[in-house]
Amino acid sequence: MSLVKNVGTIGGLTAVSRVFGFVRDMLLSRALGAGLAADAWQLAFTLPNTFRRLFAEGAFSVAFVPMYTRKLGATGDDDVSADEFATDVLSIFVWVLLAFSALCMIAMPGIVWALAREYQDVPGKFDLAVTLSRITFPYLALVSLVAMLSGVLNARSKFAPGAFVPVLLNIVLIAAILSGAAWRDRIGGGDVSVAYALAIGLATAGVFQLAYMWWSMRRAGVKLKVTTPRITPEVKRLGVLILPATFGAGIYQISQLVDTFFATSLPQGSLTLLKFADRLNQMPLGIFGIALGTAILPMLARHIQSDNRSEAQRLQANAVEIGTLLTLPCAVALSICAEAFSTGLFQGGKMTLADTTLMGQIVIALVAGLPAYVLIKVFQPAFFSREDTRTPVFVAAGALVFNIALNFYVVPRYGIVGLAAATAISASLNVITLCIILQLRGWFRITAKLASRIARQIVATAIMGAMLWYLTPALMPYWTGHAFERVWSLLAITLAGAIVFFVSAFLLGALDKDLIGQLRRKPPKKPVDLSE
Repeated sequence: MSLVKNVGTIGGLTAVSRVFGFVRDMLLSRALGAGLAADAWQLAFTLPNTFRRLFAEGAFSVAFVPMYTRKLGATGDDDVSADEFATDVLSIFVWVLLAFSALCMIAMPGIVWALAREYQDVPGKFDLAVTLSRITFPYLALVSLVAMLSGVLNARSKFAPGAFVPVLLNIVLIAAILSGAAWRDRIGGGDVSVAYALAIGLATAGVFQLAYMWWSMRRAGVKLKVTTPRITPEVKRLGVLILPATFGAGIYQISQLVDTFFATSLPQGSLTLLKFADRLNQMPLGIFGIALGTAILPMLARHIQSDNRSEAQRLQANAVEIGTLLTLPCAVALSICAEAFSTGLFQGGKMTLADTTLMGQIVIALVAGLPAYVLIKVFQPAFFSREDTRTPVFVAAGALVFNIALNFYVVPRYGIVGLAAATAISASLNVITLCIILQLRGWFRITAKLASRIARQIVATAIMGAMLWYLTPALMPYWTGHAFERVWSLLAITLAGAIVFFVSAFLLGALDKDLIGQLRRKPPKKPVDLSE
């Protein structure tokens, strides 16, 4: 299966998840606004999700998938030794997750204090954040196991199950918001009732996700089980790779914790507005960035294993071209239409116009780094597939230190908007450094063809941006109207931008017809696999 088709599978299902995520956050913004309960819930939701992305989907995946892929061999067929290796890892991983989760739940007051000590200044806010975080933290263990099983299936080119599980999360959380709001309206208890319903819903969602992924794994013919833990040489090797990869693959997640620390020191509601703004940023990042990073790692590992340098170069060049093709217009469109989307999607109920106006400014700052966020996920697999996890560590360390230093300067002066801008700047520094190192080592090169294609994409993006600049003010009165007006005005902006960009890109030659043709090309016939 080609990179484009793999990205399409993952990105398509991720897009479905992002739509449900938008519905979830639209309901949440109206139910809780940007107040005490909303901030406490955002912190409780951030903690397990950040650790999940950092360890399970970040460090663990980039270290485990290449090793598991090599066990499978170049064909990706069923292999007993690969399943034995995965079983050994699973048998240890389960106990590590349980121990880590238990320790964090016991130490939760200290963790919350370290990240949000200012919550103590608001009566009841600190205690609520601690309680909610203890309820949500078991989700880390559950979804980390989901990430491992997803990595097993990804290595076998079965990307659909892992891309679908976030949909389950959002469905359960939507039900939790609706039930919590109904409970509040009928019996009372204030916004805290909604926050408790969300926390319980998150833990419940983890159970559903793990059950679905275990079923998908069995359906794909993978036979794993939890046995007596054994520390084999392969497991030791995995542990050595995970430690540096935790930092190298998780710079964005670590930055999220840093941002959370600074955001909680700002006026109440700042953390909530940052998270809602990041939802708009995460739409293209989640669809394109995660899809590219997930699809390229096992494919690149196979090319490097077979010492096929030309195919490795072609694969990475295609990934860069796809990444810029999709993120450059998204970044410009979101920056121009930030107020339209933040107001049209989130304003209402307890979310005020002043809140969404500030949210729009945060979006502009965040999406300035959108291409960088995605290209980091394209460049890092070039190191991880060669079992080089040290280089991304040093690069990430430098970017993180720069980010923290920049935050100390910009946050007191520019508040939450400055915080978002610092994240974008540090991500850009990270990706530029990775690209230079890859060039110097000869692992990847920016060819004249690729540079020309990106330059044409930039011109097409500029044409689209000029059109949106003139169109957006004409639709401004409809952003705060009734539901139908909001929907059609936002759809009009989105469709107009997409049409102008892709028409311009086609006329300018910014689209690689051979690459796009992979989407229409039929794969070789093979038996139908219902797990795809």
